[in-house]
Amino acid sequence: MSGNEVNPSRRRFLTAATTVIGGVGVGFALVPFISSMEPSAKARAAGAPVRADISKIELGQMIRVKWCGKPVWVVNRTQEMLDILPTLDSQLRDPKSLESEQPDYAQNEYRSIKPEYAVLIGICTHLGCSPTYRPDIAPADLGKDWKGGFFCPCHGSRFDLAGRVFKGVPAPLNLVVPPYRYLSDTELLIGDEGGAA
Repeated sequence: MSGNEVNPSRRRFLTAATTVIGGVGVGFALVPFISSMEPSAKARAAGAPVRADISKIELGQMIRVKWCGKPVWVVNRTQEMLDILPTLDSQLRDPKSLESEQPDYAQNEYRSIKPEYAVLIGICTHLGCSPTYRPDIAPADLGKDWKGGFFCPCHGSRFDLAGRVFKGVPAPLNLVVPPYRYLSDTELLIGDEGGAA
């Protein structure tokens, strides 16, 4: 064979080898690109249910838990706080929570499965600010009629200790109650659609 002659079998082998190596290279190049289109582990976890240990919440205290990027409040209400709730109905926009967002098992005067624990999304239903927990009775800045609850400093919306909105404030609805259930007497699972089971 002279230098100008072409060996067909060698050409086929080189063409096939180049094609295979090129295909493998393209595959390796596409893996990161395709993987980048999948949601991250953080994004997948953002909507997952979260556990909340309520064993150490003292009477009248509140803890914050993050679920779906939102603050969720769990308040251990005292008997005095529970006794005040029915006395506020005439001052509230939606005292029976008929227009508000909560699971069926929380559509009651306490807006909760167990009366002593309020579980609420801590975002004002007006423009999305985060109200402050104000359990004190008749503080100077909120007036003598304040019986404890949540006050939104952005535009002055007020909510009672069940997250029900008062009349005459910018917020149109009660605070949202997320889906949740009790795993035990001391642990909640927030974000689980299993209901009160």
